[in-house]
Amino acid sequence: MISAFQADGPGPTPGRRIRRESFKFFAKSFQRLYDDNEVSEVQHGKARTIIHKRMPEEIKENKIEEKVHEQHASSTHEEHLPEKKQKISFFKDFNYDKWYKLMFIIPLLLLLVSLFYVGLTYSRTGDFILKDVSLSGGTSITINGDFDYAFLESELKIQYNDISFKKLSDISSGKQIAFIIESSTEPEPLKASIEEILGIKLTAENSNIEFSGPALSSTFYKQLIFALIISFILMSIVIFVMFRTFVPSMAVIFAAFADIVMPLAVVNYFGIKLSTAGIAAFLMLIGYSVDTDILLTTRALKKRGGTLNHRIFGAFRTGIFMTLTALFAVLPAFFIVTGLPDSFRQIFLILALGLSADIINTWLTNASIIKWYCEKKGIK
Repeated sequence: MISAFQADGPGPTPGRRIRRESFKFFAKSFQRLYDDNEVSEVQHGKARTIIHKRMPEEIKENKIEEKVHEQHASSTHEEHLPEKKQKISFFKDFNYDKWYKLMFIIPLLLLLVSLFYVGLTYSRTGDFILKDVSLSGGTSITINGDFDYAFLESELKIQYNDISFKKLSDISSGKQIAFIIESSTEPEPLKASIEEILGIKLTAENSNIEFSGPALSSTFYKQLIFALIISFILMSIVIFVMFRTFVPSMAVIFAAFADIVMPLAVVNYFGIKLSTAGIAAFLMLIGYSVDTDILLTTRALKKRGGTLNHRIFGAFRTGIFMTLTALFAVLPAFFIVTGLPDSFRQIFLILALGLSADIINTWLTNASIIKWYCEKKGIK
């Protein structure tokens, strides 16, 4: 093989002709396998070969046919296999795009009804809430022991109009261990009435008597309301600083306001007298109510990728899981644990009502406003 490509000297000799014919034979053989032939040059006894390798026509045609087949199979798979998912996504997008403005009417009507009932409470009592002794002033008597509390309650309701009762039970056994009587009446007349009905004398061993003056309770109540207002204002400032746009910021603040008004109307409707713990629960609602609104607004305005409806739905899946987790934490404590103090149960009730209202106000009110705003601004 080495001698076949070796130069024997100048001049066309028979050996050289044989070598040239052999080279042409090999070149034609490579031409059948490749598109571009082997190009060879032999200069002064040296061989230089340049080979351009390309796919044969038959293999190339097979590859094209395989690609066409794969594309056809992929399109068929997209049309048939995820058909259910495509219908679900289209169903959600279609309904939401068509009805999201009308969905805003539902929480708006609930808010108007709540405002009306809170205003009705103010016209009747001179205040927006029903206050217990700790906020309005009066007498609180706690009686320990086993007595006929049902008979005592019925008799005292005949003598006093503004009187309320609370039962304290043991957490483990559920047995009633104390009875709390609250009234705006002075302690001495109320104590005398209780002793007359029960036929026993109230002492430091079997009872506890507390009295707070109306002036002191009123001052304490005003301070709590002031703290509630300041907290709401500070929350609003943080929202405006975060988003720096008027409409999304007002949508979050409006939803937080509705989360406070709606539970307040429900509490007033059932005649529940709020204590200092109840005011603290409304303070907690300010923080609980804005987290999902901030999540929704941030996903819709600042996050990129996917359609607007897709981002809103993604925020809904995360936010509803957060809210339901908090609800499942407070509801069992209110309904199952009966031995908790009344102040704790009041906190759990208000939080449960506020979180339920937050589901409506975030995903019907705030989401509708944000979607309308994004469409006006061309945010897709």
